Amino acid sequence: MKTYKFLCLSILSAFIIAATSCNGGKKAETKVEKEEEVLPEDIVELRADQIKLAEISLGKIEMRSLSGTLKVNGQVTVAPQNLATVCVPLGGFVKSTSLVPGNAVRKGQTLAILENQEFVDLQQNYLEVKSKLEYAEAEYKRHNDLYKEDVYSQKNVQQVTSEYKILKAQLIALRQKLELAGINPNRLTENTIRRSVAVTSPISGYVKAVNVSIGKYVAPSDVLFEIVNSDQLLLELTLFEKDIDKVSAGQKIRFYINNESEQHDAVIYQTGNLVNADKTYKVYARVKEKCKNVLPGMYANAIIEGTVNDVTALPSDAVVSFDDKDYIFVFAKNKQEGGKSITEYRMVQVRKGVSDEGYTEVILPDGFDQTKAKVVIKGAYNLLSAKKNAGDMACD
Repeated sequence: MKTYKFLCLSILSAFIIAATSCNGGKKAETKVEKEEEVLPEDIVELRADQIKLAEISLGKIEMRSLSGTLKVNGQVTVAPQNLATVCVPLGGFVKSTSLVPGNAVRKGQTLAILENQEFVDLQQNYLEVKSKLEYAEAEYKRHNDLYKEDVYSQKNVQQVTSEYKILKAQLIALRQKLELAGINPNRLTENTIRRSVAVTSPISGYVKAVNVSIGKYVAPSDVLFEIVNSDQLLLELTLFEKDIDKVSAGQKIRFYINNESEQHDAVIYQTGNLVNADKTYKVYARVKEKCKNVLPGMYANAIIEGTVNDVTALPSDAVVSFDDKDYIFVFAKNKQEGGKSITEYRMVQVRKGVSDEGYTEVILPDGFDQTKAKVVIKGAYNLLSAKKNAGDMACD
């Protein structure tokens, strides 16, 4: 009988232990199988102590009058009509010149004297053809008069007419060559034939480059002098493609030369119509006043002033960049997890506009209610850091 009771107690104890073990296993399994919360890609959450540490402050999107400025680089230049390259169509040997770079010259001033045997031949040919043309013209008139009186045949008249027109064409061509060489055909006679010609300046300005020396032979393709007129200077500025919509004709420019503190002023008169292969384009501005220390070819740092407009704006620190896009953080909601207060912030993609006096224009997405949105205006970079390093600031 005692043996039977002991056996029953042993079986009951084993059942209780087995039941307890099963329940414990189920609890452990339930705990393991509990799913972890997965946050959306655009959500960042912080605890109250983390918000304090990150110095998060909320604010509203404002309407502000921003003019905006755009910092660009470029160089001082001149219009094509104020830059002259001096060559000689027929070439020749340099007989004399007294110019050095920096000399001021006026339009029509002699820059150098050139000699060439071709000048003599050209003048001789011109005078010979001119003389022949005078005789041919007289013959042409005489034959026409006799042809009207039926003295000469039509064939004779046609032959004389042909010779007259050929000589006339030759004279016109030689006249043009003389003018290209710098010789006035109206003043040319048998007694004024000369072997040298004067090379004159086509514009007023100063000598930028001198590429000749006495006795040197210069070919028609050689550049003898470069003349620059700096009375009307231009700025050639280089902008990136993304800034095309930020500039227009009439905008004012402040620019500086060679890190100088003196400010110079210009006004945009033309914007480029073509984007280059490197995604840049050109903007041209006229320098408003003559500046003695500003010369063509100088490097310039320029600030383009924008037009004043009322735009949606936030403090510049509220707009952050991530993966080449711009974002702001907006308060989403408060919640409780494990007895702790948690705040969620949503990343909203925006486009940046002009910046001025610590504020930046933000172009909001469609459907965004700016009147109700609470935007993170301080601590946005800390939220971005939490986003980039997801898990480092997890709310356990």
